[in-house]
Amino acid sequence: MTLIRWLALPAMLIATHAAWAENDPHSYAEPQVVSVRALALDLAVDFDKRELAGNAELALDWHDPKARSLVLDTRDLVIETVAAVDADGRESKASFSLDARDAIFGSALRITLDEAAPRVRIRYRTQPVASGLQWMAPAQTASRKHPFMFSQSQAIHARSWVPLQDTPSVRFTYTARIEAPRGLRVIMSADNEVAHALDGEFRFTMNQPIPSYLLAIAVGELAVRETGPRTAVYAEPAVVAAAAKEFEDTEAMIAATEKLYGPYRWERYDILVLPASFPFGGMENPRVTFATPTVIAGDKSLVGLIAHELAHSWSGNLVTNANAQHMWLNEGFTTYVENRIVEAVYGRDVATMQLVVDDQELRTEIAGMKPNEQRLVTDLTGIDPDEGLSGVPYDKGRWFLRFLESRYGRADFDPFVRAWFDSHAFKSVVTHDFLAFYDENLARKYPGKVGLAEIDEWLHGAGVPADAPVAHSTRFDAVDKAAADFLAGTLAAKDLPARGWVTYEWLRFINALPATPTVAQMKALDEAWKLTGTGNGEIAFRWYVATVRAGYTEARPRIATFILRIGRRKLIIPIYEALAKTEDGKQFAIGVFEKAKAGYHPLTRGSVAKVLGVAE
Repeated sequence: MTLIRWLALPAMLIATHAAWAENDPHSYAEPQVVSVRALALDLAVDFDKRELAGNAELALDWHDPKARSLVLDTRDLVIETVAAVDADGRESKASFSLDARDAIFGSALRITLDEAAPRVRIRYRTQPVASGLQWMAPAQTASRKHPFMFSQSQAIHARSWVPLQDTPSVRFTYTARIEAPRGLRVIMSADNEVAHALDGEFRFTMNQPIPSYLLAIAVGELAVRETGPRTAVYAEPAVVAAAAKEFEDTEAMIAATEKLYGPYRWERYDILVLPASFPFGGMENPRVTFATPTVIAGDKSLVGLIAHELAHSWSGNLVTNANAQHMWLNEGFTTYVENRIVEAVYGRDVATMQLVVDDQELRTEIAGMKPNEQRLVTDLTGIDPDEGLSGVPYDKGRWFLRFLESRYGRADFDPFVRAWFDSHAFKSVVTHDFLAFYDENLARKYPGKVGLAEIDEWLHGAGVPADAPVAHSTRFDAVDKAAADFLAGTLAAKDLPARGWVTYEWLRFINALPATPTVAQMKALDEAWKLTGTGNGEIAFRWYVATVRAGYTEARPRIATFILRIGRRKLIIPIYEALAKTEDGKQFAIGVFEKAKAGYHPLTRGSVAKVLGVAE
């Protein structure tokens, strides 16, 4: 349905729209029949078996009084027993069946009940192949003394470690009791206690309702440093001091966001720095962001990632897309808010450079995508939602909101965004909901500033609209001139005015290199600026891609070290893709992958195997 037809709907129909009125193509659940209201976990962590085992008890709200069937999402779970639990706590055995396994979506767990029970209890265990869990041997950790385990539930991996309605259209509160080896700390997306004894038993409560993809757990040798009245950093002992220093501005970020968009509603905002195999930059698990150590650059130049994950506390965690086809409502809003946080804390120059780099890289990415993949609202039926995590929902979504800001002005647009968060707090939404809210709170109040056809083009059109606002950084003018002079041969690499460049200026320079730089150019840059081996992951992966395109094979030993150590997909997939374009490069990449894959997260391992055309 187009935007024009959406806005023509009667106001009553708009008001009564429910999040699950649009079926989630990535879930077997039937929340219109019965929905999960609360989850209680009681699990034991077994590193030897690489499994979680115990009980999941689901509190249910029945919307169809005649229904007697509960359908849950699972993937590779061993279901041992299912019991119905009545209002007095009495249990009775319930029959169940598991559908055949789908390669993407797993197996529907179908539970048949004699009556609409208020709760069901499922005894189960995970398998070592669970896609949402990574089990790490001691040798893969910083101290090499203890094992480590962490989850990654987004997009639909929660079902691999808990039987539930794995759709963001359903929100639930949860409690958990977790048994783990003594001396190790358990962290969950809940009320973590800084001073908790490492006695082998941890209890958690999450009182705010969350969608399943925000259910998270980690277990390992973790130290903690408080960085503010409601912030702390958890990390392996060898990493925690550097991490706490890098993220010491977190409280200032929270305060800046509250000033713009209203109160922080999750009580605490902690950060867990995971081992380098973590497949993403960060994961916005409520109350405790899971973060990659690759953002610890030593100069706070990459803390925009923390600003992004913090922004999710308003956009995504608080107001959630009801399914992955509306991912821009999570990531577009979040990337917009991230940039506003960076501007408030670190200044407009830094925020503008971030915009220019992201806009440029989005245009480059879109050039190689199919038209449907370029749309903000897209059809992902039958497609793994992990495949939809391109720059489109993030940066095109952010660009769309910048477009609206440019037309309405911040004086009117900022209150609109804040009201969107306030009025939809702890709800799951689709684009239809946004359009209804926009129509009432901007379009009708300030008519004539934005045409309906313009919004329709942003949401449903391919590419970036021609009238998109263009960010300009005067600091980049000097970078662009230096790059042009270097490429023309009139400026030597050693004479580049780069001694004071920040990360974004280096990214701009590397992105200005031609599709196929010469070996001589790469060698000169390397000798002058030691880019091969840089500890800055954002600079490193772009540089390594450029070295591959140039045929500068002297960088290969450091490339191997980089992709052996790091599992963050953003940083290593482009390198593998560049290597795979030549037979020699592909064989080199396959050799490195064979050594690295045991330490990669299942998501990363699958992505690399697909690029190289080899088995996981």
